[in-house]
Amino acid sequence: MLPSGRPAPGVALIDPVPLYREGLAALVRRTPGLRWLGSTGDPHSAVRLHGRLRPDVLLVDSVLDPAGHLARLLVERDPALVIIGLVRDAHTRGNYVTTALDAGVRGVVPRSAQPGDVARVITETCRSRAFVHPELRAKDRPTLTRREYQVLALIAEGLENQHVATELVVSVETVRTHVKGILRKLDARDRTHAVSLAYRSGLLLGCPPVLE
Repeated sequence: MLPSGRPAPGVALIDPVPLYREGLAALVRRTPGLRWLGSTGDPHSAVRLHGRLRPDVLLVDSVLDPAGHLARLLVERDPALVIIGLVRDAHTRGNYVTTALDAGVRGVVPRSAQPGDVARVITETCRSRAFVHPELRAKDRPTLTRREYQVLALIAEGLENQHVATELVVSVETVRTHVKGILRKLDARDRTHAVSLAYRSGLLLGCPPVLE
């Protein structure tokens, strides 16, 4: 039991490879603070599995849900469900992570990651409700300059352009120029949308690599 008296989060898996299912089951069982509930290799039985086991955390192989349709359906049924995408190598580029997060996936980790990394992503996603593995942060989002990232981070804190300019010791016009660049690179409608996209893609979850 957890300190609060609640049971440890129950984990289930949807993956087509029996060996991977067995391996993850063993990993979860030996990870303190997690409970293994079960798995299936058939995405069509995912809804039944969720209804039967009621997991707190559900890991899904990205090849079984590349467009996020299954994730969206399950989250609509159970908003408290934490879905973690196990990202195949073929999906580490392009917009898979953004698509998955938009669909309600809470965390993403390379399917080929070391067991300890997978366990860490499960526990961290349960704790923070959002986690993008570092290997995926740099591959699935636009790259901002260092100054653009600084401006975006300050905007995320609620600062207006004048206050951002004061904080960075630059002109307001310079800040406006950076904001325009951020909106263009993120394909965002406005500042609020840019911040939302940045969090969902992992850009503001940690300290991502940026251009000088």
